[in-house]
Amino acid sequence: MKTILVPFDFSEQAENAFEFAKGLAKKKAAHLKLLHVLETPTMTSMNTMGTVDAGPEIDQIYVLELVEKRKQQLAEIEAKTNAEGYKFSTKLIFGNPYAGITKEVVDFDANLIVMGSKGSSGIEELLIGSNTEKVVRNAKCPVITIKDQVSTDDIKRIVFASDFNDNSIKLVNKLKTLQSTLGAELFLVKINTPSLFENSRISTKSMEAFIKDHQFENAHFSIYNSGSEEEGIRDYAEDIDADMIAMATHGRTGFLHLLGGSIAEDVVNHAKRPVWTFKVK
Repeated sequence: MKTILVPFDFSEQAENAFEFAKGLAKKKAAHLKLLHVLETPTMTSMNTMGTVDAGPEIDQIYVLELVEKRKQQLAEIEAKTNAEGYKFSTKLIFGNPYAGITKEVVDFDANLIVMGSKGSSGIEELLIGSNTEKVVRNAKCPVITIKDQVSTDDIKRIVFASDFNDNSIKLVNKLKTLQSTLGAELFLVKINTPSLFENSRISTKSMEAFIKDHQFENAHFSIYNSGSEEEGIRDYAEDIDADMIAMATHGRTGFLHLLGGSIAEDVVNHAKRPVWTFKVK
């Protein structure tokens, strides 16, 4: 974990993500970069004939003032950030937030993204989704989503939810890095639901093999019955007083995503705890 990217929009959740990322950067002597994407406004209007006319010109003075304000705010963050044992930098770019984050992940060769999440529900969650959800769904590196204030030293118990049928080596290595970095116990859980029921003996063998084959230490496993996978993951994490939830995402997009949804994105939206995700397909 040499590079950590924090998309930053000056919200409370982004501040919480930044503080958490600083703890990780210190533990790993990583390069921590704060990225602010300034979405410049564009204005168009539709006339009564249904064609699009150019709207009023963008207030250039307002845009310039906003740019200067953001530059000053980032400079102040740099000045007061005591980056002991790690490198810290900031960057301001313009354009669409998701596109900007995606490009910076590649340019910066980010090993981890830490970003704030406000969560969403109802029609907004179904049709629009947030930039955080898009990053979780598509990022090629692990993503940690943060809602509330939490320190890396507070993460003592990590729940890893899986069906343990797709044991990607990349996923395993990323998960082991997370566990070792935080010095946490790992709790493997298989959620049994009415529609996806599995015999306890089969689940137990799968989890025992997962721990043994990949030489996990300080790891435990459980089978948890629930009405849905998302509900089961959140309830199990609450029952054992876990500090973080970890899971893989398969990055489904488009119509399939709207029909089937994504358990990882649902957990990110609704869980109170930090959530670590990694796209395996």
